[in-house]
Amino acid sequence: MAVTIEELEDLCKYKQILKIPYDELVQFVLDYIRRKSTLMVSFWAMCIFFLGIALVVRFNISGYFHYSRILFHTILGLVVFPLLIAPVHELLHIIPFYLFGARHIRIKMDLKQYMFYVTAHRHVVNEVQFRIVALVPFILVSVFLLFMIFHLPGLWKWSLSLLLFAHATMCAGDFALLNFYALHRGKKIYTWDDANEKMSYFYQEI
Repeated sequence: MAVTIEELEDLCKYKQILKIPYDELVQFVLDYIRRKSTLMVSFWAMCIFFLGIALVVRFNISGYFHYSRILFHTILGLVVFPLLIAPVHELLHIIPFYLFGARHIRIKMDLKQYMFYVTAHRHVVNEVQFRIVALVPFILVSVFLLFMIFHLPGLWKWSLSLLLFAHATMCAGDFALLNFYALHRGKKIYTWDDANEKMSYFYQEI
C-alpha cells in the first residue's frame, strides 16, 4: 500500500531529512552534481562518451560538406533541437508519474533559474518510483537518438550527435536528485511536492 503524506508526518515512523524550495533547486543541483559517487562518475562518463561520438561524426564528415552547412547543423544540434526536446523530456517524466497514480501533475518553467521541471502535487513516491521517473527521459531519448545517428545520413548524424550530448547534460538535474539517493544508500526515502507552496519534501523511514 502506498505511503500517504499523513503517514509521513508520524514522527515515530518517519523523519524529514530535506526540504527544497523550488527557487533553490539550481543550488541543490550544483551541490549534488559535485558530490562524488559511482552514479555521478557514471553520468559524466556517459556525457564524455556521447561527446566522443559527436567528435567521431565530425571527423568523418570533414571535407564532405560546406562549412556553412556544418555550422547550420551545429546550431540545430546545440540550440534549436535542445529547445524543442525540452517539452518532450518533461512529458517523459509525466508518463511514469501518471502510471504511479499521480493525477495533479504540473509542468513549470523558472526563467530565473533557466529550468523546466515537473511536479506531482501532494503525491508520495518511493525511491524505486523516483528513480524510474528521473531516468525515463534520459534512457528513452538517448536510445532513440543513438538509433537515429546510426541510420540517418551525413549532417543529420552531426546535429543529432550534438543533441545526444546536449540532452545528456540537460539531465544533470535529474542525476543530482538521484545522487541524493545514492549518497543515502540503505535508507528508505520517500518524497512529495507541494506545488502550491513550491516545496519538495524528503522523508526517511526510521
